Order: sequence, then structure tokens, then C-alpha cells
Amino acid sequence: MSELQKKRNTVQRQLILEAVAALNIHASAEQVYEYVVRKHPNISKATVFRNLSHLAESGELLNIGSFHGSTRYDHNCHDHYHFMCEECKRIFDVDGDFSDVIGRAKGTDNIDITNFHLTFSGLCRDCKG
Repeated sequence: MSELQKKRNTVQRQLILEAVAALNIHASAEQVYEYVVRKHPNISKATVFRNLSHLAESGELLNIGSFHGSTRYDHNCHDHYHFMCEECKRIFDVDGDFSDVIGRAKGTDNIDITNFHLTFSGLCRDCKG
């Protein structure tokens, strides 16, 4: 990879990291692309999607899984959980200690857990009211 390609890749990655943080909504790849392309019309959808994948693999973003057919990304990479509202479809961070659930799962059927995603669902405060 040439120095120009490395620099461009770094600039593109930075744009995408900033977009995920600015959106602050557990954005889908499509939402990130729409945000970035408004400011940088020459960036391709493939570039955004590829960089999101690389950023998640490197631990700079968190791939929180697929919700309603779209992979979602979080800039908050510390250990935490998620809540998805069944009505408005928004995703929220949930902080808390659920290690008892994880501990019980580890103790079943002689399994080794290397990764997990715990997502709660129901109605958010706005939709419930």
C-alpha cells in the first residue's frame, strides 16, 4: 500500500469514526454513509462499509449486531449492553452488572464463551408514556 493510500485510508477512517460518534444513535452502515457523503460527496458506499468493518475488527468501533436487517455500530467500546425499543426502534446503552447471567451461561454444557451481545427489548420511556 502506498503512502498516499495509507493517508487516504486514515482520513476516511477518521471521517467514519467521527460520523458514528456524531450520530450517537447506534447507527447503521447506511446512516453512517449518508452522514459522511453529505460532507464528502466523493466517498463511496463501499469505502464506508469496508472501513466500518475494519474499525469494528480493530476494536475502534463496536459492531453491536443486526437490528431490523441493518448492522449497527457504536463508538462506545467499553463493556455495556443495549436496549432496543420495539415501537420506535431506537437503541440505547444500558450500563449495569449482568455478570451473573454471563457466569451462569459459562457454567452450562461445558462451553467456552469468547464473546457475547446482550440486548434487552421492550418500550422506551417515550413510547411507554
